[in-house]
Amino acid sequence: MTEVLSVVGARPQFIKAAPVSRALAKSGLSEFLVHTGQHYDPQMSEVFFSELGLRAPDLNLGVGSGLHGAQAAAMLTGMERAILDQKPNWVLVYGDTNSTLAGALAAAKLNVPVAHVEAGLRSFNRGMPEEINRVVTDAVSSLLFVPSETAHQNLRREGVPEERIHWTGDVMYDAMLLFGETLPQRPGILERLQVNGAPFVLATIHRAETTDDLARLQSVMQGLRVIAKQMRVIVPLHPRTRARLQQMPTFDTRPVEIIEPVGFLDMIRLEKAAAVIATDSGGVQKEAFFHQVPCVTLREETEWKELITLGWNRLASPLDFGQIASTILSALGTKGRAAAPYGSGNASERIAATLAAEATGRATPRNDILLRQSLVS
Repeated sequence: MTEVLSVVGARPQFIKAAPVSRALAKSGLSEFLVHTGQHYDPQMSEVFFSELGLRAPDLNLGVGSGLHGAQAAAMLTGMERAILDQKPNWVLVYGDTNSTLAGALAAAKLNVPVAHVEAGLRSFNRGMPEEINRVVTDAVSSLLFVPSETAHQNLRREGVPEERIHWTGDVMYDAMLLFGETLPQRPGILERLQVNGAPFVLATIHRAETTDDLARLQSVMQGLRVIAKQMRVIVPLHPRTRARLQQMPTFDTRPVEIIEPVGFLDMIRLEKAAAVIATDSGGVQKEAFFHQVPCVTLREETEWKELITLGWNRLASPLDFGQIASTILSALGTKGRAAAPYGSGNASERIAATLAAEATGRATPRNDILLRQSLVS
């Protein structure tokens, strides 16, 4: 019988799962890895498995893209079948995608306990599909692994019992520490793009709320075009964003430098070398912080509010290209306050230890409370 059935489907989940899978194996827990197929392009999926040393999924549902309802329904059907076949003790889900929601709902309806990595995040914008996924997944989860004290307090305000909440720190930080060590071995993309030390802006655009609204997408690209007339702007383009831009044949993206999606290691290289990172991605906001690079979030709000408070991140309305340009320029050369809101790089081990304790019926360690207090002070 499988002890942990893990669900992944999108780029950020592959990254998060890599250190957690290693920690589960070290803890002696058996894992069955399900890939929903939400990200299926080789540059958004296969490259991450190979770079991160993540073993091939035990099952790929091959769902692909589609409308939210159709995609989630196909995932739910496949996940239900996998859970019935494997009979896991726990279903482990990551983040806030449709894959997260499908895994959590399938498990909950079959009375299999759910453990949610990156629980408690809130943008407080119910217009975001990701926010709905977060709220519903947290509601049906038995173990809530929170990456920050802000996330912990969000759950407490919602009345979640303390025994369900486990402060672990952020598994993305684990991944940065784990895989960042391999970067000096090869120059990678910096050499190919002839990044020679001159300042540049790295931008990523992929969220449905941006790409599905052509006015927003055009405004974001216009803001980047303004900056690109003054300094280099590099955009690894998500397939969804490329498809939407092709629907605007009269809109010229030049002089913005559009490149193909990049793997995790090359993305780290670009992030570390950038003068400013502009993004609508939740994960990239944190990656910028880990590399101590100022970030501009191309949204009205963020689920990573502590980065705004610390001064490493700032918001720019995606509907105001002038504000986007001015905010990026104002971020150049800035630094935020030193802090460790996401732990010390052992979140994966804490998750594995909690699941192992649950599997053996031992009392779950609660020293996370003291550790959390010491790191956020």
